[in-house]
Amino acid sequence: MTMSIETPPRDLPMAGEPLYERLAEHYRRVIASGTLVPGDRMPSVRALMLRHQVSLSTALQVFRRLEDAGWLQAKPRSGYFVRRRTAPALPGVDEPENTSAPMQAQFVGLHESISKVISQAQRFPEALNLGGATAAASLYPTARLQALTIRILRHQPTLLTEAGGETAGAVFRQAIAKRALSADMMLSPDEVIATTGGVEAVNLALRAVTQAGDTVAIESPAFFGLLQIIESLGLRALEISTSPTTGMSLEALEMALLAYGNIKAVVVVPHLQNPLGSVMPDERKAGLVRLCARHRVALIEDEPYRELLDDAAQNKPLKAWDRDGGVIHCASLNKVLAPGLRLGWMASGRWHERVKMLKFAQSRNNESLPQLVAAEFMGSGAYDRHLFQLRERLRTQREATANAIARYFPTGTRLSVPVGGVLLWVELPPGTDSGRLFEEALTQGIRIAPGTIFSNSQRFASFIRLSCPQPFDQNLDDALQQLGRLASESS
Repeated sequence: MTMSIETPPRDLPMAGEPLYERLAEHYRRVIASGTLVPGDRMPSVRALMLRHQVSLSTALQVFRRLEDAGWLQAKPRSGYFVRRRTAPALPGVDEPENTSAPMQAQFVGLHESISKVISQAQRFPEALNLGGATAAASLYPTARLQALTIRILRHQPTLLTEAGGETAGAVFRQAIAKRALSADMMLSPDEVIATTGGVEAVNLALRAVTQAGDTVAIESPAFFGLLQIIESLGLRALEISTSPTTGMSLEALEMALLAYGNIKAVVVVPHLQNPLGSVMPDERKAGLVRLCARHRVALIEDEPYRELLDDAAQNKPLKAWDRDGGVIHCASLNKVLAPGLRLGWMASGRWHERVKMLKFAQSRNNESLPQLVAAEFMGSGAYDRHLFQLRERLRTQREATANAIARYFPTGTRLSVPVGGVLLWVELPPGTDSGRLFEEALTQGIRIAPGTIFSNSQRFASFIRLSCPQPFDQNLDDALQQLGRLASESS
């Protein structure tokens, strides 16, 4: 039977976005929320036209958009129905134990082993890369960005040869501040600092709030790039147990803050944590901000993935709860818009002036051209259309990859499928050596990320991080089947 669905609320449309995109997004949210469930029949084309006062062309585009994205399926002479979505037949990754205080903080000492893994991977440039964290180039708006770049250079022909960058920086900061409003972050353009990607932003944040020998609380497992930054700055890392579903344990963090007196910063990835893929619920995000404020500890929010969430609009960053400037928000466009721009930004709260000084000393102004291109693209409806399409394609790729893992990997494999992004954290049967699996897979033309590089301990030696960056095809299916065979032999 056909369900009754309200007309989209007034605050849903984005400026400049086609009507069919807005309606498709409305129905996607209706399905994602459970109002419509698999098997339910959608309104007919005629009913949708009458309900929303749209043309036949617009109504058909809505259904085609949802069908292409995998939310609907058409049945001959019956109409459109909500698609039954398959879930991988694997249990989720185990939750960590939070019954005791974290181990004593230690200097990381992982740089050499991480460098060795990266160096080995670089010796196989033709290998299928299932270990990265960036989507395939075909999923980004290449043609539109090229056209913008050409147009900007035509109007400003000396842009690449003149010094400065202040004007471009102001345009970019304005665009970021405006975009931040949709995430409940009230920022003035002057509070925004452009950076060379998210890694520089986190580096600057840590330099601003710590000195060599200080302790930084981090998630466990954690992005290996963060471990490298911490080691390069002479800091100690205190690993806090982290849930594959809800993120860093606030209980374990509070025990650590009480047990160790020299924790100067907490670094978290609240949305689609790398490598777990976890998302912190709002109440835990608010609790984390309060906890760090109470202990006067800087909270560094690393946010490269939030806009890749299936329902990004419903997930606010930690900065939205910041009332005293204690949250340093670090973001990046590398994963969501264009890796080649190498463009990020940060809002540094009460450390703003110090971060500005450190940024100037470290790398001066960012290049003008990437900032102008990004600002213009983000200020148009094309950005939201791109994000909608990117999220849907990544969701389809995650589903297909997770199902292949369930088919081909050895008994005892566990996997929690995240609600966005390109990363999958796979727990292999006990005793599996992910380092050896990484080396054997490289010889077979497959690149993965072994769990050993995501922690200073050996707790994740039987884990691997896989990515699903490109449309699923037979070549990828064959690679996962081969990887499953290798994992079976290693377990």
